[in-house]
Amino acid sequence: MEIFLKLVEKNGLIVGFLVIGVIVAFSELFSKKVLNSKIPGSAIAIFLGLVLGYVSGVFTGGEKGLSDIAIFKGVGILGGAMFRDFAIVATAIGASFYLVRKAGLLGMIFLFFGIGLFFFMGVLLAYAWGYRDAASLCTIGAGACTYIVGPVTGAAVGASSEVIALSIAAGVVKTIAVTIITPIAAQKIGLNSPESAMAFGGLMGTSSGVAAGLAATDPKLVPYGAVTATFYTGLGCLICPSLFFILLEMIF
Repeated sequence: MEIFLKLVEKNGLIVGFLVIGVIVAFSELFSKKVLNSKIPGSAIAIFLGLVLGYVSGVFTGGEKGLSDIAIFKGVGILGGAMFRDFAIVATAIGASFYLVRKAGLLGMIFLFFGIGLFFFMGVLLAYAWGYRDAASLCTIGAGACTYIVGPVTGAAVGASSEVIALSIAAGVVKTIAVTIITPIAAQKIGLNSPESAMAFGGLMGTSSGVAAGLAATDPKLVPYGAVTATFYTGLGCLICPSLFFILLEMIF
């Protein structure tokens, strides 16, 4: 057993690939045999990954989910930002610049609409929680855009650390929801073309959630959704602590 554990620890990344492979294989089998493919296997795999991460966090008391367990530390590398961004960039080889340019205006419209929609949804949520000052409302509203825009905005407007933490939590919940729901709802909302992927990325905004959701739907759509989702984060960091904060100060 000691030899086995040392072998696993030295080859953590390989074990990570093995664990993910087993989860995906089980999810696809469960989807076909039990659910008659009504729910995509990829969505089930994502859900199982979240459950394992939560259970592992409770069991170990750590903050990195399954990778806090020594023999599964390779999962943390495989699920890190480096591999995520590499996967997105790798899929961009099949992207057509012509299609990106063609859908650019549509993506831009949804980009502004998406930021405004989720920001004010976050503001309403913060208001319901009892916050009345512009800094707190703006920070939580920005967090509803993405978990990156939230803390950036909070630091800029002088929000408390508790409010910034809430903004991050709101963004993480949104990311998880987009990741799981995208492959399930893709057919119903017509998410099957580069144009629709760019519009979807601009509307949802969360790069991680959009990339994961589109990868589970159709990997060819990932670079198109990632284009507008990335701009979403940058634009959100620009207008949330400036224009939106000024509007909230005028109101509150």
